[in-house]
Amino acid sequence: MILSIIVAVSENGVIGKDNKLIWHLPADMKFFKEKTIGHFIITGRKNYESIPEKFRPLPDRTNIIITRQKNYHAAGTVIATSIPDALNFAKEFSNKEEVFIIGGAEIFNQVLPSCHRVYLTRIHEKFEGDVFFKDLPPEWKLTFSEKHSPDEKNKYPFTFETWEKK
Repeated sequence: MILSIIVAVSENGVIGKDNKLIWHLPADMKFFKEKTIGHFIITGRKNYESIPEKFRPLPDRTNIIITRQKNYHAAGTVIATSIPDALNFAKEFSNKEEVFIIGGAEIFNQVLPSCHRVYLTRIHEKFEGDVFFKDLPPEWKLTFSEKHSPDEKNKYPFTFETWEKK
């Protein structure tokens, strides 16, 4: 099983503020959907709850939520009490080779050493925030980079990057 992180990060490492996305980039939302559709996605409870209710659970994906809250329930999802439990469920029941970690920061930090790939949308703008994604350590190698200029739908310049562990 390939374990991948998918995340959008500002120039100063911000990924969110007040449990919300700060920017609106439809191209990044489309990229996220194309990569994760049909796959298992693993998220922390707070990150899951930051997704607007009308989009939860994310359709055409198996949503696994990691929470320490006993008796937590979210219709149409799988609840796991730990990262190992979530990964074991994905290994056992996923028919896809790749499983995605979609957030939040605490989950990213814990799984990064075990991950094989990071899909990183780098937003070329600085934002104020309270949740950050750390720079990737030196054992990661950039294998794909595609720059995009702002347009009528996407206010900020951004780059889609794929990083693989060396």
